[in-house]
Amino acid sequence: MTEEFEERSTPTWEEYWTILLRRRWWILLPLFLCWATVWAISWLLPVEYQSESVLGVDRQKVPEQYVTPDATFNLPDWLQTTTEQILTRPRLHEMMDEFQLSPRAGAWGILVGVEDPVDRMRQSIQVEPIELSGHPGAYNAFRIVTSAGSSEISREVNEQVTSLFIAENAMGERLRSEETSTFLDDELARAREDVTTQEAKIAVFKEQHLGQLPGQLEGNIQILAELQTELQSLQRALDAARQQKLYLDSLVQEYRSAQSNAAAGSPDWPAAQSLDKQLMDLRLKLEALRSEYTEDYPDISLVKQEIAKTEELKKRLSSQTGATEPEERAQSSEAFAPASTTDGQQLTPPSIMQAQSQLKANALEIQNDLQRGRDLESQIATYESRLNLAPATEQALDELSSGFEESKKNYDSLLQKQMQSQLAASLQEKQGGERLQILDPPSLPQRPSSPNRLRISLAGLVVGLAIGLGLAIVRELTDARVRHDGNLSDIVPAPILVAIPRLSTPRENAFSHARAWIEIVAATLIVALVLAGNLCSLYRG
Repeated sequence: MTEEFEERSTPTWEEYWTILLRRRWWILLPLFLCWATVWAISWLLPVEYQSESVLGVDRQKVPEQYVTPDATFNLPDWLQTTTEQILTRPRLHEMMDEFQLSPRAGAWGILVGVEDPVDRMRQSIQVEPIELSGHPGAYNAFRIVTSAGSSEISREVNEQVTSLFIAENAMGERLRSEETSTFLDDELARAREDVTTQEAKIAVFKEQHLGQLPGQLEGNIQILAELQTELQSLQRALDAARQQKLYLDSLVQEYRSAQSNAAAGSPDWPAAQSLDKQLMDLRLKLEALRSEYTEDYPDISLVKQEIAKTEELKKRLSSQTGATEPEERAQSSEAFAPASTTDGQQLTPPSIMQAQSQLKANALEIQNDLQRGRDLESQIATYESRLNLAPATEQALDELSSGFEESKKNYDSLLQKQMQSQLAASLQEKQGGERLQILDPPSLPQRPSSPNRLRISLAGLVVGLAIGLGLAIVRELTDARVRHDGNLSDIVPAPILVAIPRLSTPRENAFSHARAWIEIVAATLIVALVLAGNLCSLYRG
């Protein structure tokens, strides 16, 4: 028999429809019961209303080319940090106490148990950034969504969270400006101290190396050249003074020789011949100097002075030795003869005294020139040492100056940043900087956001229909009956010749008619209940 049933042909659509009509209550009753159960449970779920608000970042009014903000406002990072600060346990406890929010309300809380109220409160507040349209990754606003069991409480909680974000933003901007100003003040004081230290080091270095600085190099070279020129002139003057000393020494010797001859009464005057020779030598020297230098050369002037002195001395000697008269010769002898004092002591003749006086002046002049020459050589050595040390001094000064310039540059940069920070803080105080503004105020929800009873009800219908169809299929497969000639032809290969119709009594017909009306009323009632329940879920949420 089983094999025979397995060999049956596939039912037609009419047979499927007949099966659905036959098993209608196996489908309708599970569908209705499942839907009714799910629909009833949906009304036991806790109701939540969602209030939504939108806050945007009001950009700085003054262009950034005039006032640079202290920090760039990164909305996602700021939201993450600020949300963690606002949704802390103490603040959530304050809001729960203020709005008298219970951990979980209704019968559903009894079924699933009570969870941590603070965590539930934190989960009921959602903050998410809003991406600018056409600018991926750019955010300029964010949305705050709060959930509560009442629409009024949901809006009030949203208003408080919104005010907390605005206050936190204002406080954060103020604290950021204060911290920036404090940091810049400390860094500026440190930079100013560094600049002062570098300036002091440079001042001490310049004081220790006075005369060796790069800016004094040209002056040192000029002074050194002047000192060398002066030393050369002094050397020439010293040579002339030494020559004059030799001349005066020889002159004194001639005077003394003349004095001896005058005392002996000898007419011999060897001094005149000596003067002629000396005069000739001086003139030869003068000609040699004129061949090399001009008339303004100092050595030529000195030689001219010596020639004039020698000629005058020769003239005096000639006038004294050329006297023919005895009286004149006696006067000439008296000029070189030693005089006697009243007590018998001899005095030096005036000519010798004059020559000795000139000799002493000449010696003093030589001594002064030598001392001046030593001073000039010492000064020249000093300036040469300065010139030799100039490269090392310049390098050391460059290193100090480089450190000073870096410190000064750092100080100027910090000073400029401090001014910009003060301008940004002033702009923020005047509400001209970046701040939050409410773009969409917290809404008052008219319908609950959860649970979605219509969706739950429709899901119950789908599940009930699936269960009913499953039961109908199982029932149809397990109920093996011959219901029409097609089923019989599948079992018996012989053809059907006669079909006997169903014979029923009037009572059975009446019962069947009443049963049909009852089924119609029951089906209509079920459909009406389902429609009414779904409409109620639709309009009441």
